[in-house]
Parts: sequence; C-alpha cells; structure tokens
Amino acid sequence: MSLDQSRRAEVVIDLHAIRYNVRLLAGRAADSGAATMAVVKADGYGHGALPVARAALDGGATWLGTCSLAEALDLRAAGITAPMLSWLDTPDVDFAPGIEQGVDISVSSLAELGRVATAASRVGRAARVHLKLDTGLARNGCHQADWPALVKAAAAEPYLDVVAIWSHLACADEPGHHSIDAQADRFHAGYALARDVGLNPLRHLANSAATLTRPDLHFDLVRPGIAIYGLNPVPQQEDLRPAMTFRSTVVLVKRIEAGESVSYGHTWTASRDTNVALVPAGYGDGVPRTLSNRMGVWLDGRRCPVVGRVCMDQIVVDCGDDVPELGAEVILFGTGTDGGPTAREWADTAGTIDYEIVTGMYRPRVVRTYLGAVAR
Repeated sequence: MSLDQSRRAEVVIDLHAIRYNVRLLAGRAADSGAATMAVVKADGYGHGALPVARAALDGGATWLGTCSLAEALDLRAAGITAPMLSWLDTPDVDFAPGIEQGVDISVSSLAELGRVATAASRVGRAARVHLKLDTGLARNGCHQADWPALVKAAAAEPYLDVVAIWSHLACADEPGHHSIDAQADRFHAGYALARDVGLNPLRHLANSAATLTRPDLHFDLVRPGIAIYGLNPVPQQEDLRPAMTFRSTVVLVKRIEAGESVSYGHTWTASRDTNVALVPAGYGDGVPRTLSNRMGVWLDGRRCPVVGRVCMDQIVVDCGDDVPELGAEVILFGTGTDGGPTAREWADTAGTIDYEIVTGMYRPRVVRTYLGAVAR
C-alpha cells in the first residue's frame, strides 16, 4: 500500500476482510439454522458504518444492528434497505421516523413500549419491536419481575408487531463461564412467557463470542460485532482477518548521542548513539499515551520501539543505526501477519480491549481509506 504523504495519520479498512469474516460467521450461524445480524454501531466500530454495512450484506449478513435510531436512519438515507434493529435511545427521541423507515426498535420497559406505540399510532403504521429481557447483564433490558407485564402489554397493543425477544450475554468471551447457561435458562423462561400470551417471536442472544462457541444459543439470529472486524473475542484461535491498519509516515530523522533524552519528562534516555525518527501521530490521533515507552511500530520491515512519551501530535521511534527515508511508511498497528503490532497488542499493553482501540480511531485528523469497496 502506498501512503499519500499529505495523510499524516491514516486508517486503512480492508472490506475484503469484512466480507470474509462475515461469511465465516454467517456460515457458523447457518449451520444452526440462524440468520446473521452484523452489528455496525459506533460508526462500524470505527471502521465506517456504511461501507461496513454494505460489505457485511455482501458477505452474507441479512440484518444490521445499530445502537441509536439516528445511526439506523443514516443507513436508510444511504439506501440500505435490509432489516435493521436500533436498541438504545434517550426518552426524548421521536420513534416515528424510524417506524416510517421500517427500522425495528428495541423495547425494555412499559414506558418505552408506550412511547413506541404512541409514535406508531401517529404514523398509522405498526412498529416492529424486539422486546429485550435482562437475563443477567443488568444493563438495558426488562427486569425479570416486570417481564410478564411487558409481554402481555405488547401482545395487546394493536400498533406493535413483536418481531423478536432478545438479550445480551455478560461473559460469553469466557467459554464455560457459569453465567452463560444461567442467562440462557432465563432467556428460555422469558420466551415461554412470551409464547403464553400469544406472541410468536424470533429469538436472538448470541454475540460474537457465542456465535463462535455456543451453537446451541444461535436460535433464529446471531449478532456478531467485534468478530466481523476480524478481532477475536474468545481464547481459542479463530480464522478471522483484522480489517483495520493504522499507519503514518516518517517526517524527520536525526542522530542523537548516548545520554540524550527524548520527549516530555525525559522518560527515555539513549544508552548508545542512535537514529530516531519522528512520526506525526499521537494521542490526538488515537495513540494511547499509556503506551509511552511500551509500544513498537513496523518500519522498514522490522519492529522499532517508540521511545519517550507519546505526545498529542507525534511519537519518536528508535531506529538504531538504520536511517529510514523521509516518507517511509510506519505501521502503528495492523494485521500482525508480518510480525508487526496489532490492535489486540495495544489493548493488552494498555490494559483495555481492542474494541476501544479500533472504535477510538474515528478522529478528525485520521484519514480513512478503503480497500475492496464495491461501486454502488
């Protein structure tokens, strides 16, 4: 890949990898008789919601998942017609535009049910809703004690079409964790109550981790998120291809003597004469400051350590006796297939998760480039 020198920091998104990952996940789901919802919330985990949505649908997903109604409506406005679920909005959101555009809406309480029904009656069209049961994550979702009232009210409401019931797993990325089966049992019980009041909904529970490890929990629909971007949420090896590469370029090279220190606070001092390269990407571009003196980059076919503190706009790389050319490509993280750093490595070093790393790459100064886009 050649780097446009005007692009000081760039993420390259490989849509071929997105398609590949979705085909793999959708194949696992299809083996269980389930369809696949590709989750493209938070601007496609920092990869770009619209290009990812198109690639995921090309790869075999038949549904899309968003967090907010605004995210879903942006996709509709761009011409995406696939079934789509939106699941978390503030109480002042008007659901009418979503209902008009055929966006499915998640409902977790009687109050929310009432707001959706009111909007649907105003539009004159039944709202497609997914009733969410809290089976043990204790975030969004209806408490088990309130679930009988919610499903009964939903069944009686003429302006609601209950498409599905769903929930979300807390510890699916820890295969064998006792909570997974406990949540599944609560989900089965919740589904039975829904059937008892006359509903015949679809069921969906499996996230990326459960899609990969628990085919018994695939039910009618799986909801992979992080795995479609090629990041593996489970301990065992999976054939996923990371879709994002974060890169920059060398803008200055200088020779420093042993004993000279680098960057704010002089937290690193050269133990020998060495060449250092300046790279114009810092914490303002998504490089965690916590990786100061703890990360490396891929430069001229090898790993080179970042030395001194990560600054807002730049990092310094120790190149030893090598003298990289001005404009040389610097991979901050990528697929790792060549031995270079990965988003998972950044996350492990920084004490976080790779979800946060890639989602955090959606920044004004970081240019986004796509490989494998299909003309529309």
